[in-house]
Amino acid sequence: MEQSGMSRKQFIRNAALGFAGTALAPVTGKALPLGEAKGMSDNIAANRYRFKNVRLETGFEFDGEEVVGTKTGLFSIDIEDGKIRTISSNRPEENAIDAKGMLMLPSFKDMHIHLDKTFYGGPWQAARKRTGGVKGMIALEQKILPDMLKTSTAKAEKLIELLQSKGTAFARSHVNIEPTSKLQSLKNLQAALDHKKKVFGAELVAFPQHGVYYTDSVPYLKEAAAMDIDFIGGLDPFSIDGAIEKTMDFTVQLALDHHKGIDIHLHESGDSGLKTVEYLINKVNENPSLKGKTYISHCFVLGKLDSAKQEAIAEQLAEAQIGINSTIPFGGLIMPIPTLMKHGVKVMTGNDSIIDHWNTFGTGSVLQKANLAAQLYGQSTEFGLSRMLALATAGPVPLTDKGVQQWPKPGDVANLAFLDASCSAEAVSRVSPVVSLVYQGNIVY
Repeated sequence: MEQSGMSRKQFIRNAALGFAGTALAPVTGKALPLGEAKGMSDNIAANRYRFKNVRLETGFEFDGEEVVGTKTGLFSIDIEDGKIRTISSNRPEENAIDAKGMLMLPSFKDMHIHLDKTFYGGPWQAARKRTGGVKGMIALEQKILPDMLKTSTAKAEKLIELLQSKGTAFARSHVNIEPTSKLQSLKNLQAALDHKKKVFGAELVAFPQHGVYYTDSVPYLKEAAAMDIDFIGGLDPFSIDGAIEKTMDFTVQLALDHHKGIDIHLHESGDSGLKTVEYLINKVNENPSLKGKTYISHCFVLGKLDSAKQEAIAEQLAEAQIGINSTIPFGGLIMPIPTLMKHGVKVMTGNDSIIDHWNTFGTGSVLQKANLAAQLYGQSTEFGLSRMLALATAGPVPLTDKGVQQWPKPGDVANLAFLDASCSAEAVSRVSPVVSLVYQGNIVY
C-alpha cells in the first residue's frame, strides 16, 4: 500500500466499493459502510440501500431426472430496515453497491461452539495430552479457567471475527456455568456479544461443563436460568454425575420452570448413552412445550448402533422434534446424518472448540463442515452438494429439492453471505471464499 501511495483507509474504502478481493474491511463491533460513492453512505447508515449484480440460484438443470447443474441469474436487491424489501431484474447501470456477480447465500450459523473459552487471539498453544478422560479435563479446567477469564471477553470477540470472516453471522454458544467460573464466564461473553450486537447474533446455553452434581453446579445453573440465556445444557449424566434420571429430571424441570430450551452434550457411546437418549425422548413427549426446543449435541451413541436401531431412534427423535447438533466427526465414528435427515430430524453443525485446551483444530468455517459431510456421505453430485449447504445455514437453502426457488423472498431478514462461487454445490465442494457478510441489514464488511 505504501508503494502505491494509497493509505490504508483508502485501500479499505476502495476494496469495499469493489465488493470483492482478498483485502476486506476489518470486522468490528459496528456496521461498516461499503463506500461513499455518489451519496450512498447516508442510505447505508440508515439501513436502506441496494445491491446490483447479485447472483441468485433460480433452478436446477436436468438431464432426464438427474440434476446436472444449477441455473443462476443476476438481480438487484433492495435492503431496508434490516430486511430484503424487493428482488428485481438486474439494473447494472444504477447507483448501487456492486456485488460483482458474487453468489448470495443465507449467512451461516455455527450451532455448537464455545465462545467463552479459547486461546484464539493469543499466543499459539497446542492441546496437552489428555489424561483421565472428561473428568481429567474438568480438573484441568479448574486450574486454568481463572486465568482464561481475565481475557475471555477480548478473545471471544476475536473468535467472533474469525467466524464472521467465514460467513457466519450467528452462533449457539455453550458457556461454562460451574463452581470455578460461577457466572463470570457468562457475564464476560455477554459483554463481548453486546459489543458485537449490530453485526453478530447468538443464543446461549448454560452449560454445566463440570457436571450438575459432580461439582455442585445446581445453584449457579438456577441463577443462570433466570438470566438472559436460551437453553439449559448438560453433560454425560451417567459418566459424570452417575445418574441419568436425577440429572435429566433436574435439567428438564429447570428448562420448564424458566421457559428455556435444552441442549445437552452426550459423548457416551454405550448403553448409558442410548438410555439417556431414550429417557430424554420420553421426557419431551411428556412435556410437549419442549418439542422443537430440545437438542442433543454430539450424540455419539447414534454412530454405534446398527442400522435398524438408527432408523428407529431417528424416527422417535423426529416425532419428539428433538434435533441433533453434530460436529461431524470422522475416523472410527461416522454419525448417521443422512438417516436422521431422511426422517426429518433437524441436524445442525458447529465448530465446537477452536484452538483451546480441548482441541487445537477448527477453522471457524461451518461451510467446511458441510464439505466434510459431503465427502463422508458420498454427496458428490450437484444435487447432493447443494443439499449439504443446509448444514452450514442451519436450514435455509436457495432451492427446494425440486429446484424451485425458495430463498430469498421479500420480507426475509437480510442475513446474507456473498461467496466467490457459481452456485451452492460449488461453494460446498470447494469451500469457496466469503467476500462479504451482512447481518440484519448491517454490512459487516
